[in-house]
Amino acid sequence: MSAHENEFPQDREANRAYLLAAVDSAADALAAGRDESEQLRRLSPTSVEALRSSGLFKLKSPRVLGGAEAHPVTQMDVIEAVTMIDPAAAWCMFITASATGATLSVLADETAESILAGGFPFMAASLRPGGAARRVEGGYRVSGRWAWGSGVEHADWVTVPVFCEGDGPPIVRAVVPTGDVIVHDNWHTLGMRGTGSCDYELDDVFVPDSFAVDVFSGEPPKGGALMRLGLPAFVVNEHGSFAYALGRLALRTASESAMEKRRGYVGGVSLADRQVFQRTVGQGTIRMNACALAMADAMERMFDSAAAGPPDPALVTEAQAAAVWCTDEAIDLVGELFRLTGGSAVMNGSEMQRILRDIYTVQSHLMVSAVVYEQYGQILLGMTEGGALP
Repeated sequence: MSAHENEFPQDREANRAYLLAAVDSAADALAAGRDESEQLRRLSPTSVEALRSSGLFKLKSPRVLGGAEAHPVTQMDVIEAVTMIDPAAAWCMFITASATGATLSVLADETAESILAGGFPFMAASLRPGGAARRVEGGYRVSGRWAWGSGVEHADWVTVPVFCEGDGPPIVRAVVPTGDVIVHDNWHTLGMRGTGSCDYELDDVFVPDSFAVDVFSGEPPKGGALMRLGLPAFVVNEHGSFAYALGRLALRTASESAMEKRRGYVGGVSLADRQVFQRTVGQGTIRMNACALAMADAMERMFDSAAAGPPDPALVTEAQAAAVWCTDEAIDLVGELFRLTGGSAVMNGSEMQRILRDIYTVQSHLMVSAVVYEQYGQILLGMTEGGALP
């Protein structure tokens, strides 16, 4: 396959600057679409168009196919920047970027080119295998239902891991156009309402062989070390950086109104004048900085280990544990700030309420299951090599 024309610089720092400039170019539109996304329970058309026109959804796709193939720590900076504008848009951006990049990197050249002929795609995906693929002439008949389909309502394609019946590979990753997908409007949630993470279903859909990838084939993906990371290493940085970005968003939100916000039945003092708030802001800032540094350090070492092949399983588990810790720290900080900001925080429309709802929603994701702490402890105790999904 000949390399596609690529807008993204190859140098790491130049690539980072280019992507952050793309965030700036989309910022006004993403901010304008934020409340509408919350009401619609999926990304607003304004937000979807902003992500498409900015090219941010190419964040994790191979350079050879026109993607940014950004370093994992660069990705973290981009995710944080978008989260500070609209967490729902950030979530859909990195889920889409991962689904698109991981899928395009393992498809046969002709298949990838046939998809790209219609323009660089948005893809929705599931990590958890499900459903059943029945072998037929020329491909598979696939049926099943999957949850947490973030962005599925504006995706061009959907990619899902499916258990195979009979002879053949145990699991295939099926890639289907969204026109073949039944979307169930069941995303009625505590938080992350704007992500449209509905269940979706395939009902006896024919998937040609060229659009069904053997998950365990061992075929090397297109691209460099990023594309060799595999799961969960390919996506773990997203969840850690999203969590501490929500923590930083909560700090900014609480601080912006702290001088005007007064506590007490008669008169009272400003929130900013209260020592407990000052301590929370100071300590909370250090805590979020520590999360960012820990996550970046784990990702740097894990990425370096993938220079010539799959990453070190122990480093993968350490990076997962770092993401869980980022989530735990963010939950604790957001809860403290929510309590300190008082009665206005509980009202619908409150920014602090939305952040609290969002962090408590994302903590339920499989990728930040607390069982990873146990797995990492087993590695440190010399009991296992680690690296498996929780």
